[in-house]
Amino acid sequence: ICRALVHQPPVVLADEPTGNLDGKTANEVLKLVLDLTSEEKVALVVVTHSESVAEQCSRIVRMAEGRLA
Repeated sequence: ICRALVHQPPVVLADEPTGNLDGKTANEVLKLVLDLTSEEKVALVVVTHSESVAEQCSRIVRMAEGRLA
């Protein structure tokens, strides 16, 4: 997370940022990332299969059969 934000990028791409974490740690990491990107005014793009992760984001764009749905 630090490496992704240290140079203050305008956009952070997060591919399954909580994929290999237990539930408690996943929630803590997601909250940290969402808080930091909000504070720093950084756009965050999260790719996930987790509905609970997606629901915590401000906008959800879904893909179906390789197309935006």
